[in-house]
Amino acid sequence: MAYQNFEDLEVWKKSRELKKEIARLAKTFPADEKFRLTDQLIRSSRSVNAQIAEGHGRKTWPDKLRFCVIARGSLIETLNHLIDACDEGIISEEVLKEFRNRISEVERLLNGYISYLDRMSKQ
Repeated sequence: MAYQNFEDLEVWKKSRELKKEIARLAKTFPADEKFRLTDQLIRSSRSVNAQIAEGHGRKTWPDKLRFCVIARGSLIETLNHLIDACDEGIISEEVLKEFRNRISEVERLLNGYISYLDRMSKQ
């Protein structure tokens, strides 16, 4: 496989799109959630991209793998924060469903990348 910059990874591109969509959504949250749910949601969605990028910059396959597993945790944390937003009446079930679908797409790509990194770490 030819060298790729982390920005060339499809999983990074899709998680970047998700991060930007979540940032737009978070701007609609009530002001009293600014330092609670809004902050947590933005941080967890940013962490997905950051962990993929950091893992890409690591030298060994196991290190790359570890950071992508952390990214997957941040992705699921993001979904949990969106569920909290729905439970609090901040977003609708329909908005949650749309984001759940986007998160599932990123998760599928990330799982594929994790599988690849896992295979490479065992060679």
